[in-house]
Amino acid sequence: MSETVDLEQLNREVVEKSRFVDDILGEVGKVIIGQRSFVERLLMGFLTGGHILVEGIPGLAKTLTINTLSDAVHADFSRIQFTPDLLPADLVGTEIYNQKDHTFSVKRGPIFSNIVLADEINRAPAKVQSALLEAMQEKQVTIGDETFPLADAFLVLATQNPIEQEGTYPLPEAQVDRFMFKLQVTYPAKSEEKEIITRNITGVKLVVDKVATTDDILAAREVVSRIYVDDKIKEYIVNLVSASRSPEEYGLAELKDLIEFGASPRASIFLARAAMANAFMKHRGFVTPEDIKAVALDILRHRVILSYEAEAEEVSPEEVIRKVFDAVEVP
Repeated sequence: MSETVDLEQLNREVVEKSRFVDDILGEVGKVIIGQRSFVERLLMGFLTGGHILVEGIPGLAKTLTINTLSDAVHADFSRIQFTPDLLPADLVGTEIYNQKDHTFSVKRGPIFSNIVLADEINRAPAKVQSALLEAMQEKQVTIGDETFPLADAFLVLATQNPIEQEGTYPLPEAQVDRFMFKLQVTYPAKSEEKEIITRNITGVKLVVDKVATTDDILAAREVVSRIYVDDKIKEYIVNLVSASRSPEEYGLAELKDLIEFGASPRASIFLARAAMANAFMKHRGFVTPEDIKAVALDILRHRVILSYEAEAEEVSPEEVIRKVFDAVEVP
């Protein structure tokens, strides 16, 4: 009985603390046509502290969307264009020698921000990628002998271009696994593209109101961490991830030779956390199977590694994941 009362109270708290979500989506929608799912995933990343890898061809307003979100949230934003000659110091900062008083001072890099856009992360060499991923994992960087904490409200959004691989350094699977989401940004619908033309030929710059702060985000994170996840939902998550590793145990023998490696335990954690954020954004204090399904493709597509046989048959990770969802019983 007390659990029911607690859940009712949590629902009320979620409704109160999540009011800014609709305001943010509305403000971003002033500038960005369509891309609703993309914007929602960005906000989920902010609400959980989960970093995001974004894949899409140039010209799909990825940078504009991220910049607009930071404006609506009143967050510090920095963009780093990754290039083959980039050094780790260009990212985290360095020590500068002052000849006048013979001392060193620290110049902080662009990583010291709330939202960091790592544009074309696969164009930078491994040392720079590792420096970024270390900052993502540890939430701190070391410059010289000093260690500096990063902002509490810290989110890395890394982009990569899927159509141009010449002169790039692809991220290893182990590093890609550190990203909560891998999003695929696609072309807008015809009606959306017509509206995009209309908005961009008038010369009028749309102003985004600041409707939330990073303090609001941090307060919301605390509430998101208390969203109720029933044991049956946890079992559902475990079964989904387990089915990606041992599909034959779930009546999916045809997938056994198509999957090289299944999803890691990190996938289970991120599925739960993303579903909790999705429930929060829907103004609910508890997770449903629909929350899991809503985020699953973006959580699992970079964690289910397919075999050469699957590539030869042109089977995509998304197809495999959908078959897993069809086979696993919903609680």
